[in-house]
Amino acid sequence: MKETVNRRNFLAAAGAAAVAATATSALAAEAGGAPVKIIGVACSPRKGMTTAKAVQAALDAAKAVNPRIQTELIDLGGLSIAGYSPKPPADDFAGILPKLQDPALGGLIIGSPSYFRGMSSLCKAFIERCAPLRDPKMLLANKPVGVVAVGAFRNGGQEMTIEQIQAAMLCFGMIAVGGNAPAFQGATVLSTKDDISGDELGLDTAKKLGAHVAEVALRLA
Repeated sequence: MKETVNRRNFLAAAGAAAVAATATSALAAEAGGAPVKIIGVACSPRKGMTTAKAVQAALDAAKAVNPRIQTELIDLGGLSIAGYSPKPPADDFAGILPKLQDPALGGLIIGSPSYFRGMSSLCKAFIERCAPLRDPKMLLANKPVGVVAVGAFRNGGQEMTIEQIQAAMLCFGMIAVGGNAPAFQGATVLSTKDDISGDELGLDTAKKLGAHVAEVALRLA
C-alpha cells in the first residue's frame, strides 16, 4: 500500500514538473522571438502633461508583459501637424510617419484629452495624416489599437472620445481592444488640476489596457 502511494506521489510530482517545464520552455521561446513594438501617441497640445503621462502608464504596463515588447512614446504636444490634404504639407508629421511604417510595429495606444466630449483636433489631424498607411497597402491591418482618454470629470466624455478614435482606426483595419475590468472599452482617466496621480481607478484602466494591447500584439506577431 505504501509503495502504491509513493508511486502515485512520484507520478503526480513528475506530471507537475513536466507541465512546469513545458510552460517554462514556451515562455523562453516566446521571449526569444522577434521584437514587437508598441507605440503610444499622446495627442494633447500640452506636451508632457496628463495625456502623455496616462499613455506612458499604459506603455509601461505593456512593456512588463514580455521581454519581446518594446515601447515608444510619441508626444505630439508642441508639434505642428495639419489635417489631411491631397498634397501633404511640410510639417512635423514627416518625422513620425516612418515610425508607423516600421515592420516591427505590433500595435498602437492612442491617447487624447476629452475636449467637448470628443477627441482633440490634434488627434483628428494625426489620424487623418496616417492616410499613407492605407495605400497602397493597409500597413496597420490586423494590429491591436487601444485608446486612452483623459477628462476633467469622471464622466467627462472619455467613453465617447474612445469610441471616436476606435471608429477612425477601424478604417485602417486595426483591431480595437480594451482591457480587463474595469477597462473593457479602454482607459478612462480623470485629471484633477492637471494631475492624474490620484486617480487610482483611471490609472488601473490604463495599465490593464496597455497589458492587453501587448498580449494581443504578441499573439498576432
